[in-house]
Amino acid sequence: MSNDNIQGLETLEAWKKARAFVLVVYKEALPLLPVEEKWHLNQQIRRSAQSVSANIAEGHGRFYYQENVRFCYIARGSLTETYTHLSLAHDLQYIPDELHTRLKGQIEELIRIINGYIAYLKRSKRGEKEPGANYAVREEAIVYLTGNDTPPEDK
Repeated sequence: MSNDNIQGLETLEAWKKARAFVLVVYKEALPLLPVEEKWHLNQQIRRSAQSVSANIAEGHGRFYYQENVRFCYIARGSLTETYTHLSLAHDLQYIPDELHTRLKGQIEELIRIINGYIAYLKRSKRGEKEPGANYAVREEAIVYLTGNDTPPEDK
C-alpha cells in the first residue's frame, strides 16, 4: 500500500469515526458483559464492530469506486449488526441506558457519514477509467425450487 493511500485513509472521516466507535465498544461496552457471554455475544459485538472500520479501509484500498461503495455497504451492514447486538446486551441489562444511548448516537452519526461517503464516491467515480473497470461477471439465472414448487416447464 502506498504511503499516499495510508495518509488518505487517515484523513477519511468515516474511517476515523469508525475507529473511535470501536474503541468505545471495546473499552466501555465489552467489559460490562458477563463472563458467560465471552464466546457468544462478546465475540459477535467484537467482530461486527471491528468490521466497520476494516471494511471502510478495504474499500478505500480499492481503486475502483464501485468496489469502494460495495465495501461501504458492508461496513454499514456491520454497523447495524453491531447495533442489534448492543441492543440485545442493553435488553439483557448488561449495558446501561446512558451507554446504549451514546453508542446509538455514534452509530446514527456513522451511518450518515458512510451514506455521505457513498454518495461522494458515486459522484466522483474514481477509477472509472482503470483497465477492466467496465467488465462485469454475469451468470445465467438459475431456477431455484422449493418442495412446493413446480418446475417452470410444467406450469
